[in-house]
Amino acid sequence: MPANLSLSDSAPTALDPADYQSLGEFRRAIRDFLAFSEESAREQSVTSQQHQALLAIKAHVGPEPMSIGELADSLLIKNHSAVGLVARLVERGLVSRHSSAADRRRVLLALEPRGEDALARISHNNLRKLAMTAKSLRRVLNMLRKLETAQHAKAEPEESEASA
Repeated sequence: MPANLSLSDSAPTALDPADYQSLGEFRRAIRDFLAFSEESAREQSVTSQQHQALLAIKAHVGPEPMSIGELADSLLIKNHSAVGLVARLVERGLVSRHSSAADRRRVLLALEPRGEDALARISHNNLRKLAMTAKSLRRVLNMLRKLETAQHAKAEPEESEASA
């Protein structure tokens, strides 16, 4: 959230009915997308959390592949939960794990071909769904720009009064 759109602002910019409609539509679009994504994962015989793990591993950027600790951080879960999740992914042939050459205590993760295939299928479905949701996303982004501009304009007179 932009700094000038803080939830603690004492006098927020008034929203009009169209803003609330955009927020409602956006919230609905998010829930619809998440339900669609979960169903897409089920079609590939993986749970939603397993899909999220596959995506996190694939999307990881760093000098080494993702570690179990980094996966836990990425999924906002406890380390021991990530260990169990990875064990299930390894058991299903979706992910492999190996020790880091730099630090043998560090367990690194890599997608297996089955994991790559499942993730690619789910991701293609999800991108098609997101393309269909683009209209709602654009509306809410336009509303945020409008609010940001209004908040910025509101802050400018206060700043010039303070410097006077």
